[in-house]
Amino acid sequence: MQFVMQISPTNVAGCFVITPVKHADDRGHFARLWDKDVAVLHGLDTDIGIIATTLNHAKGTLRGMHFQSPPFAETKLVRVVRGSIFDVALDLRKDSPTYLKWHGELLSASRAGQLYIPKGCAHGYLTLEDDTELNYLLSSPHAPSHASGVRYNDAAFAIDWPGEVRVIAPRDAGYADYQT
Repeated sequence: MQFVMQISPTNVAGCFVITPVKHADDRGHFARLWDKDVAVLHGLDTDIGIIATTLNHAKGTLRGMHFQSPPFAETKLVRVVRGSIFDVALDLRKDSPTYLKWHGELLSASRAGQLYIPKGCAHGYLTLEDDTELNYLLSSPHAPSHASGVRYNDAAFAIDWPGEVRVIAPRDAGYADYQT
């Protein structure tokens, strides 16, 4: 039996939806969430050094749009372990063919999909249920001096969020308009 991941491209260059292939029997199921060899075949960054978690108490919580600048730029792999989110990758790489494009993906614990976000993209999400919990795999440590963000509702991106933002940090709500 071969355990694989399904890796599907999005409309943002280098951003992928990774769906575990479940192998089920009367006990339940087993699925491989990350396989370095399969990731390498698809050209993904496999230097994952940190695993983090976040819990969001209320539906309508928006976190993001965050990124880190080099040399601490981050690749992220995001998975929901409880609840659901609308997860967004926003391409801020000026040399990218998809510069300023975004991809939104519904991630939920029941669907088990993941969003792979390459370095140079901002990341954010809106919770769709109370008590939503996520796991992140990150390639770089948090470096406050290199951490930044863009505003989630900036007209330059026109992200189509699927719900009302009810909870947001002042920092995330207060980023200035993006300068191209």
